[in-house]
Formats: sequence, structure tokens, C-alpha cells
Amino acid sequence: MIIIPIKEGENIERALKKLKRKFEKTGVVRELRARKQFDKPSVIARERKRKAIYVQKLRQEALDK
Repeated sequence: MIIIPIKEGENIERALKKLKRKFEKTGVVRELRARKQFDKPSVIARERKRKAIYVQKLRQEALDK
């Protein structure tokens, strides 16, 4: 359960924004979308490897500059 402490007189819009941010950080929606369809373990591993290569390339470019 997500609990958002609200201060006295705080705007409801700000509280909703905090709630949305906390909800996104939990990753519930992302997991729900991933569970909608079955992905083979080999496909998942391939995607992770591709992402790791991409991130490594970005970090290397940042270090070269």
C-alpha cells in the first residue's frame, strides 16, 4: 500500500503528483504489461544483453569526452 503524507493546506494536485511518482517507482504497471504476454527466456536474455551493451557504450562515450 502506498501512503502519501499530506501537510496541512497542501494542494491536492501536488499530492496526486507524489502518488503517481511513487506508483511508477514501484513498477507495478511495468510488471503487469510484461506479464500480459509470455517472452521466452532467450529473448529476455538477448534484450538484457543488448541493453547492457548500449549502456556500456554510453558510459564509455561519456568517459572519452
